[in-house]
Amino acid sequence: MTTTTPVVEFDQVGKDFGDVRAVDGLSLTLHPGQTVALLGPNGAGKSTTLDLLLGLKNADRGTVRVLGSSPREAIVAGRVGAMLQSGGLMDGVTVAELVALACRLHPRPYRPADVMARAGLTRIADRKADKLSGGQAQRVRFALATAGDSDLTVLDEPTTGMDVTARRAFWATMREQAEQGRTVLFATHYLEEADAIADRVLVLHRGRLLADGTAAEIKAKAGGRRISFDLPDGPVDESALRALPRLTALTVSGRTVRIVSADADTTVHALYGLGLHPRNLEVTGLGLEQAFVTLTAAEEARTA
Repeated sequence: MTTTTPVVEFDQVGKDFGDVRAVDGLSLTLHPGQTVALLGPNGAGKSTTLDLLLGLKNADRGTVRVLGSSPREAIVAGRVGAMLQSGGLMDGVTVAELVALACRLHPRPYRPADVMARAGLTRIADRKADKLSGGQAQRVRFALATAGDSDLTVLDEPTTGMDVTARRAFWATMREQAEQGRTVLFATHYLEEADAIADRVLVLHRGRLLADGTAAEIKAKAGGRRISFDLPDGPVDESALRALPRLTALTVSGRTVRIVSADADTTVHALYGLGLHPRNLEVTGLGLEQAFVTLTAAEEARTA
């Protein structure tokens, strides 16, 4: 694979389920060596997009290309590894037997012992695959997805059920994959993972690409700032707070107030104009989670 060959190409792709348009004119291109997070609220089309990418579903409109060929051709050639939420593990076989089978089936296999070690499975090699905890089963799925030398790894909610230590080890391995020129695409609800790991973030909304950029660019696109402060003793007038200019979100917890504002300077100026004398005032940029909520809420309001 040359560095100029796109890893994934979606060109005006559409997919319907009856009256529901799950993917709507989606166009995007992924390049070698990228670590890409796919975000979106429930029903945004993330799972359908991954199914189209992996050849599990066919597009009704548009074209999907993976490494210059159809998704199924790329997968048969062993160029794509996938870790999906759906599907169970085989009953009655050990973890070692299952990983060894995956390695034997891969056109460019790794040594089973190396795959086991990388996924943190060596100590449970002799355990039956249907007798694992949720986090252990996720590590087995990861091992199956990385049983051979693939150019693209697709992960759907990969760290669900993993403890903190396992999650850190998992993402360290994924960073190594990207540094070696492989592309990693993952869908997640853990937005702190996307913020820390991904060098590119795609936000889907109702089957369309709402935002595409680095985590910092997505935060800037949301255009907001977080304002937090404590109020002195006395009644909290939430109606007055909600009337502050450029406010887009408000949370009051006891005496602590948290605000998201589209223009923090204007909001803070008006706050002092109310004579509230806030204490411990902090103004910070949005995290990726707040930016995600702001962007999707604004799009919902626009299309309502």
